[in-house]
Amino acid sequence: MIRILTDSAADLTERELCQPGVAVVPMSVTFADGSTCEDDGTMTKDEFYERLATDAKLPRTSQPSPAAFMQAYADAADAGDEVLVITIAQSLSGTFQCANLAAAEAECPVTIVDSETAAQGESILVREALRLREQGCTVAEIAAQLDILKKRVRIIAVVDSLKHLQKGGRVSAAMALVGGALGIKPVLSLYDSQIRLEDKGRGRPGALVAMYKLLEKMGGIDPDYGYTLLYSDDRQLAAPVHHYMHNNLHLTGGRVGQLGATIGTHVGPRVVGLAFVLAEE
Repeated sequence: MIRILTDSAADLTERELCQPGVAVVPMSVTFADGSTCEDDGTMTKDEFYERLATDAKLPRTSQPSPAAFMQAYADAADAGDEVLVITIAQSLSGTFQCANLAAAEAECPVTIVDSETAAQGESILVREALRLREQGCTVAEIAAQLDILKKRVRIIAVVDSLKHLQKGGRVSAAMALVGGALGIKPVLSLYDSQIRLEDKGRGRPGALVAMYKLLEKMGGIDPDYGYTLLYSDDRQLAAPVHHYMHNNLHLTGGRVGQLGATIGTHVGPRVVGLAFVLAEE
């Protein structure tokens, strides 16, 4: 069997985690008081955001260790499985490198795909890998298809500020300064392993309009893959985006995904956005 392994940045749903042959290697979060929690559901996402709001300092995230990947590969080898690993973009984390280091010692075949994205962008690739596995594709065939599909995966989002991303070293101080004007909400994108400041709007309504215009400029959503509404701590903030998808774009069947601790540490509270696959030209 092909075992599909990813990291906890993918924020897989309970349903996805229950699929046969799916496993997650958790990242970890270290808080200001030195306590560390693995991003494995022990602390709920809502509990994490409550802690994020009260702690004076930003938590630190850590990639899974090579040893954690070695254990996951050993479990697969014991079951007679080969492994397909889908990791968070290596520009954002050392997870890809750790997965490769461990693969050199694995006793089963391991193929590793850099998703070039994160969060529900990763989960799009996991779902596609599951679909291709069901069709009887080999690991090499699945990896080749994911390398093509990932170039069309997009995340766009409105964030309250760029301070969390800047403190975590994910965006430059210059970019954070641009997005930090009073009342201005930045609109970001993530694709091809890069976080980009695409636009900004005055207040949340203005930023949402800018995000919708960005979606149109990018070329729209491929309905065959659906879309995922993203939010961090406040699900109600996704309601206007849901309304726009249904009433303006006439797209149904969207998923809703809450960003977990790994990504939430860096984007902060009151985030709302979309993960989707670009419509083919």
